Amino acid sequence: MSEASQYLLAVYLVEREASAPVAPGTVADAVNRSPSAATEMLQRLDERGLVVHEPYEGASLTPAGRDTAEELHETYLVLSRFFRDVLELDDYDDEAMRLAGNVSPVVAEQLATNLLDDEDTQMRRDTTHQFVGDGDG
Repeated sequence: MSEASQYLLAVYLVEREASAPVAPGTVADAVNRSPSAATEMLQRLDERGLVVHEPYEGASLTPAGRDTAEELHETYLVLSRFFRDVLELDDYDDEAMRLAGNVSPVVAEQLATNLLDDEDTQMRRDTTHQFVGDGDG
């Protein structure tokens, strides 16, 4: 579900900062894809029961989608910190977004425990990604 994970995480991040439904253009901007590709993926996520997608309106997370997205978000935060602080990558957020769906929660927790200090682990739990997209749909 790696590509789908990016879209689900994007909906989650935007919903946290703005309101639902999240416009396909906003999701497209977040994952660097076209609005039509975002619409197609949102329809697939709807079929899987992870979002409710309304044409011309956007998508909202379902309870199952929110649970999945929250787990992805935890992994995303760990990867983002690891890529920024340990590997010193410039595009750490993009890399973390792309890989969050491919890393198990167990691996993410081990990264947090073994490579990031306690302060980083607490910051990971207290911090959210500050993304609000600009797309209109």
